[in-house]
Order: sequence, then structure tokens, then C-alpha cells
Amino acid sequence: MTRSVQALAYARPSALASAEGGRLLGLETSGGRTPTGAQAHPHFFSGFLTSPQTAARGLLAVADVAAARYIDRTRRPLLDPVVTGNGDRLRFESFSGCCGVYARLDVLREGLDGAETGHGTTNVDVNNPLREALSRMTGDEPLHLRVGPQELAVTTLDGAVVEKKVPLPDRWLRGFAEAQVASVAFDLRAELPAAEAVRFLRSLPRGSGGASRGAMWVVPAGKTLRPTTRPVAGAVCLPGPERLAALQRVLRQATALRVYGPPADGAATASAWEVVLPGMRLTLTLSPEASRGFSGEGGVLEALATEEAAQDAELISVLLAWEPRIDPAELAAQSGLTVERVRAALTRLGTAGRVGYDIADAAYFHRELPYDADRAERHNPRLVAARALVAAGSVELAGDLASVFSGERRYQVRETGGVLSCTCQWWSDYQGRRGPCKHALAVRMARRGAVATGARVAVAATGTTGTSALTAGGTR
Repeated sequence: MTRSVQALAYARPSALASAEGGRLLGLETSGGRTPTGAQAHPHFFSGFLTSPQTAARGLLAVADVAAARYIDRTRRPLLDPVVTGNGDRLRFESFSGCCGVYARLDVLREGLDGAETGHGTTNVDVNNPLREALSRMTGDEPLHLRVGPQELAVTTLDGAVVEKKVPLPDRWLRGFAEAQVASVAFDLRAELPAAEAVRFLRSLPRGSGGASRGAMWVVPAGKTLRPTTRPVAGAVCLPGPERLAALQRVLRQATALRVYGPPADGAATASAWEVVLPGMRLTLTLSPEASRGFSGEGGVLEALATEEAAQDAELISVLLAWEPRIDPAELAAQSGLTVERVRAALTRLGTAGRVGYDIADAAYFHRELPYDADRAERHNPRLVAARALVAAGSVELAGDLASVFSGERRYQVRETGGVLSCTCQWWSDYQGRRGPCKHALAVRMARRGAVATGARVAVAATGTTGTSALTAGGTR
């Protein structure tokens, strides 16, 4: 498994301290990206929280997931949570070390006492002494939050005094990026009021046994959720219910529970569980199985395999401005692309960690994960293998049927209604539920390459210049 080492450097440890008129929660930032470029210690916010205890518990829940290994509990924690300032809110994100749970705490404008935030993305230090201090918080004594060093002190820092070096596997990078891309297909399936939300979540198992029991299913029943043994119409998959344990942190402050997921089709699926809090939202997104991370889902591989989407994504990325909600129609007007191509470009940017997806808003938001997330695409096993097959000339096209030679075997890939199927074992096992196999991806690439070659030949035959052809094809 390919991995790198991520170095996080903080000016000082984050801390919760007594201050005049209340307490001060100082969250220290590492290197990150902002509208003005990379900064060693960006400053995103300084102001009061309207629900201090709720914010403390929500931040602890995000840190719980960052440190969690729901299958292999022997590994060390990976990265500190990521924070993004979007102007009207702060988003704290984390991803479990087992690559199966994505967590995000959205502190909205009303949770920040109406104050504005800066723009950018970085990691924040959440150390053990800070966690212990946050756990001891009681009541709602005024709490001043500072994310990043005081603006006037930025230039006086002598350098980093706290440094963390953590392994960063490609699998973890792909999973973090793909978890939110997968949620684009989710719809709201149920909403429970506070009392029912607390009752339901407290009834779930908390031990590790859920990881071995497979998927659990629930169906809306009045104002609550009822367990069911099979995925009936309207059911939502709850894979590994013990993985929702982090939500226990905020149950006392919960005002509602919203459940999101795709339509039930009989197979285990990912789902998202959002606790609504005063001025905030805490969301956990679970992979389809407790033993199966998001990195291998492959639902976006076809978007990654197109050169058009790559060029479109490069254009769209220039137009992004740290928006809390990205409007595809507005981007289409600015770029000259169709809305469909903008959406495909956002999907590609999502897999690179350059946009996230907010299920409650049903919209992408701009952020730039503070590490080389593009590396996850470059080292995606199926994508790399498919490109190697095309480069080796192993794909033979014949109408709706294609042959792919891999090793000593020959596989047949058939296209029906725009969907590719294959005779390989991967397709037999998953039937497309985990994205295309490497053979189907190679065929898709080869066909697009053939179309592009044909277009170039046609352009040459008509004597059209390269500049005119680019103009005719739309903005790139």
C-alpha cells in the first residue's frame, strides 16, 4: 500500500483556558490554503459561540472519528481534523483510520454569534489535554473561539514548536475524498424529532459486535425508525450501527435526526446520519460495510477516466471562491460549459478533495484539503491498470462488444444502454455496485480515444484550424 508522511506544524498546542468574561478555546492551525495562497498558520475566526457546550461536544465527536479504527484497533491515529472557513460558517471534518466513517461538524452563522469567518482550509490541533478539557465543560459559560493565531501575532511567531508526523496511505486519501462524492446520490429518507432521535440512537449497540453482523436496515415508522431484517421499500441501510457511537456526544443538545441514503436495491449501501443542533449540524457518513472502506467504491472512476472532465475541472477550479454553496448553473454561465459538464467537473474535483458535499444543502462547497489529494487519483489501482491496458493496445473494439486481453486471459465487455458489463470475476461479484472493473474502464477510455481521433481526422479533412476547432467545441 502506497503511503506518504504528512507533517503538521503548529505554533503552539491548542488549549482551553480561562479568560476575562468566560473561557477561550484556541485552536491552532497548521499549513493550509487560502484565497491569497498557502499560509503556515492561517487565521479563520475570532468570536463567541452561541452554544459553547454543544460546540465542544461536536468537536470531540469529530475528533473521536479521526482517532477511530472500527475494525483494526491497533493502528495509531492519523490526521488532526480539517477546518474550512466559508465566510458564513466553519466546517470541521475528519475521516476514520479504517476508511469507513466520514464526520463533519458544520458550525453555522447562527452558531457563531453572527460573525463572519475567513476563507481557506487547514488542519487544527486537537491534542489529548484539549480533549480532556473539552470533556469537562459544563453549562454554557461564554466561550470565545479563536481558529488560528491572533492576526496581529502572526508575524511575530518564532516558528513551529509542535510538530506531528503521521502516515497518509493512498487508501485513506481516496476514501476521504470519495465519501462525500458518494453522498451526492443520497436523499432525505427520514427525520426524527429530538425525543425519538435520542431514543433510537441510544438503542443501538455500542460494542464491536456490529462489525461482524453485516448490514442492519431501518424503515420510517411514524416519528421513529423501526429495524427490519431486509431492505424493503423505503428502508435505509445502517451498516455497523456501533459506528454511530460518536453521535452519543451530542444527544442532550439534539433537536432532530435526519437520515439520508440511496434507494434500497437489496444490497448494503452507504448512508448518512445528521444530528441537528442549535446553530450546528453533526453528520456521520458510513461506508456500506464496517469492514469495507470508501476507497474501493469506485463510483466516480468513469468521471476520472475522461480527459474532457479533467480539462473542465481545471477550468472550474479557477472559478471557485470558497463558496459555502456552489451553484452549477452560475458556474456554467461563467465557464461556457453545460450544467452537466460542470457537475462532472465537480465530481472530479470532489475526488481530489477540492470540493466537499453538504447533504443538508444538497450542494457542493469549496475547500482545498491540505495535502496532495490528487495523488489518490494518480495511484488509484483500477484507474492505473485501465490506463496500462489501453497503452499496451490490449483493447479491441467491435461495436457494442469489446475484447480486453489481460495477462493470458481474454475478457468480453458489452455495452447495453450506456452501461458496461464484463465477464471478469469483479463484475460477477459486484454487478457494477462498486464501480466499473479495470477492463470496462479500459474500454471506455479506448472508445473515447477513438472518438477523439475520429474528430481530429474529420477536422483535418475539412481544413479547420486548431483554434477554430477549440472554439467550436466550447470553452475548455
